[in-house]
Amino acid sequence: MPNLSRPFETQLNFEVKTYDIDFAGIVSNIVYIRWLEDLRLKMIEQSWPIQAQLAANIAPILSETNICYKRPVTFHDDLWGSMWMSRLKQLKWVVNAEFHVADQMVATATQSGCFIDLGHRRPIRVPEPILSDYEAWQTIATEP
Repeated sequence: MPNLSRPFETQLNFEVKTYDIDFAGIVSNIVYIRWLEDLRLKMIEQSWPIQAQLAANIAPILSETNICYKRPVTFHDDLWGSMWMSRLKQLKWVVNAEFHVADQMVATATQSGCFIDLGHRRPIRVPEPILSDYEAWQTIATEP
């Protein structure tokens, strides 16, 4: 269940596929990058779907990804992930994510990035649909 203290929180269940497993029998580190992308796209869908962003000639881009692996994940694990917006400034966003098997955290991640104008390939201010939803969350979160 989404946590109201975490803006835009999104959760997904992930099925570990045979091609996700590396030679040691655990989920390959690169797979987490794909799962983070799935979480981020679902999270942003809440405010402004990627199709609408592209139609406006705008897209989110990543500038940094950090992952901390706490426990190996194997083929039979029942994995779920959660992502939320931890910071949103005029030109930059930061999201945090957690991956769990049952109730045990197996990895954490932080990603940062910005939005760009696809025509000029330059950063732009956070688009209004996302900014207004974030500001609305802040108002709700600070109400007594």
